[in-house]
Amino acid sequence: MLALLSIPGCAKIDVAQEWEVFEDAYEHQFIETNGIRLHVVLAGPEDGEMVIFLHGFPEFWYGWRKQIDFFADQGYRVVVPDQRGYNLSDKPKRVRDYDITHLSWDIVGLVDHFEKENVILVGHDWGAAVAWWTAIQHEDRIKKLGILNVPHPTVMGENLKNNWTQIKRSWYIYFFQLPWIPEKFMSGDDFETAVKSISGKYVLTDAEKEKYKKAWGRNGAMKSMIHWYRSAFRSLRKAKKKAIVTVPTLMLWGKLDTALGSEMAQPSIELCSEGRLIFFEEATHWIQHEKPDDVNRHLLEFFRE
Repeated sequence: MLALLSIPGCAKIDVAQEWEVFEDAYEHQFIETNGIRLHVVLAGPEDGEMVIFLHGFPEFWYGWRKQIDFFADQGYRVVVPDQRGYNLSDKPKRVRDYDITHLSWDIVGLVDHFEKENVILVGHDWGAAVAWWTAIQHEDRIKKLGILNVPHPTVMGENLKNNWTQIKRSWYIYFFQLPWIPEKFMSGDDFETAVKSISGKYVLTDAEKEKYKKAWGRNGAMKSMIHWYRSAFRSLRKAKKKAIVTVPTLMLWGKLDTALGSEMAQPSIELCSEGRLIFFEEATHWIQHEKPDDVNRHLLEFFRE
């Protein structure tokens, strides 16, 4: 186990990491899992039922800022990692290090670290893809599954081959396969493109923008984040079979999503033996930012069922 340093009134940080004082009230830890170190934010009572929230691209743990306190106040032990390649977590250099199998084992490693038999798992965007895969491959470790705006991996793979509307929507996935150019594109003009990519109907404040820019500007971060896409096609090929998700699943989907068509939502929930789908008619891909109260309410009701 890594040495952790406790800063009174602040956080726990690994002395081997870049020195950083966290400007929030959460507990911060660096945890060894699956051969790497993940930076993890924790909140809520230690004896509470554990909920792990997984962010997507191009976010980091901060993408769940409107959920952390809410669920901590409801008595849950909230665990929010920077996934590998992001912000303060380790950033393996090879594309194959971002295979969906590795990403899933990262999460299983967190469950093991906290000595839990199973946990509630919630994911958005790429975090949802990891959540799907973890529920499929490690169903005994996941008690309930919450999915925000990402289809079942089999459905995604089929649509990237046969749905020309979705293929056009997913142009950026193909762009991200290029060497070095995507990194320059996303980092240029003080990360303005990256900022615009997560705005949706919710406009980031200047303070929020600075937090994102700090995370994106860390050494190797943008390349590592884009490596998730470079590994994506290999990961999708693993999902040819229509694996049934046996874990109770709630899918929340903003119908104004411009990247992922809502026509993929129902076929995805049909691959869940116990699933429910709720559409948000006036939300985009970024529903946890745009409709936090509704998202929190639906998730809480689902957790308590």
